[in-house]
Amino acid sequence: MIDKKENTPDKTSFSPKDHFTLDELLALMAFLRSDQGCPWDKEQTHQSLRQNMLEEAYEVIDAINSQNSDRLCDELGDVLMQVIFHSQIASESGTFTFEDVITAICNKLISRHTHLFGEDHAETSEAVIDRWEKNKRLEKGHENQTQVLEDVPRILPALLRSFKVQQKAAQAGFDWSSEHGPKEKILEELSEIEAAQKAGSDDLKLSRLEQEVGDLLFAVVNYARHLGIQPELALHQATDKFIHRFAAVETLAQSQGQETASMTEEELDALWELVKESDANETR
Repeated sequence: MIDKKENTPDKTSFSPKDHFTLDELLALMAFLRSDQGCPWDKEQTHQSLRQNMLEEAYEVIDAINSQNSDRLCDELGDVLMQVIFHSQIASESGTFTFEDVITAICNKLISRHTHLFGEDHAETSEAVIDRWEKNKRLEKGHENQTQVLEDVPRILPALLRSFKVQQKAAQAGFDWSSEHGPKEKILEELSEIEAAQKAGSDDLKLSRLEQEVGDLLFAVVNYARHLGIQPELALHQATDKFIHRFAAVETLAQSQGQETASMTEEELDALWELVKESDANETR
């Protein structure tokens, strides 16, 4: 890592070109953070950049979903820039460097692939994941599976966090044998929501409903997991589909000289069914 104050090139060293190297990227970030660099870049901290890292990661996923390789290349560069940015900030305080980041991930890949670089054996993807998780638990010093569950970051989206927690509980044998278990649990949680609606005071009712709806969502995630579906991605797709169909309903309503806000539930439902039928015909 190039030091912020020593050996930092000046701005004349940088201009657009067809190919750059990793060392040039590191030098560019060091310059941006230097006394001659950008005021905004110089002000940033690990804390101030947290949202940026999150947004860039989501944009990578969106690029993957779009199946646009040029866009994916661009978004991966933005994520790499965040890694370089944090590494440069850390190097200035003497905590770690970009080389330390590289060393850490290389050592992790070697120590967790003990079926390749050790004495373990794994012939399938499932066996590899099992071995990886066991090695991870040993490295982190987790003494029980509860600590493994608690290690799942709370910052994750709720659906994804519950999915990962369920996966790790299943590693300890705490799981349904098939999708029928969580399916029945969904029906059970629905009945408990109905019971919660009959609770006494409004505050008590709201508290119980929040808990029971949470249990319902957790059960739905469990059901999706057993079906081999990632609920976070599935819900994004469902939301996109809803927006598409709502736009079509709104267009149909306007073509009839109406506004959705003034239409009855039955009228809106009729338009919704027309849009659904149209979508179904397009996919045939």
